[in-house]
Amino acid sequence: MWFIFALGSAVFAALTSILAKIGVEGVNSTLATAIRTVVVLAMSWGMVFLTGAQGGVSSISHRSWLFLILSGLATGASWLCYYYALQVGQASKVVPIDKLSVVITLALAFVFLHEPFTAKSLVGCALITAGTLFMVL
Repeated sequence: MWFIFALGSAVFAALTSILAKIGVEGVNSTLATAIRTVVVLAMSWGMVFLTGAQGGVSSISHRSWLFLILSGLATGASWLCYYYALQVGQASKVVPIDKLSVVITLALAFVFLHEPFTAKSLVGCALITAGTLFMVL
């Protein structure tokens, strides 16, 4: 089931890029990011209440709060950079560079989460990096 949701994530991320590129035209990229964030916020809390998950807020540990807040800050920074890059650059070049996050994530998962970095991972990272460079240069 995780694969279906991961594939859905990829499809919606692709739509996000195209819709954002069209939507950011003539709009300050920071304002566009804020508008997008309000929509995501409303949608997320709507799903929390729709699924009845709001009762779990009180049981979240301090450690989880800290890392969820840090993750939110990283997301905000990512979105601000992404929207500005989309505003001034071509989506066909911005998006592949943004997807280098896969390579960076694998490296960070190895360092901080002690996840294995196999030969297959190394080859995959090299191919993603090479493909990104091929697409943008």
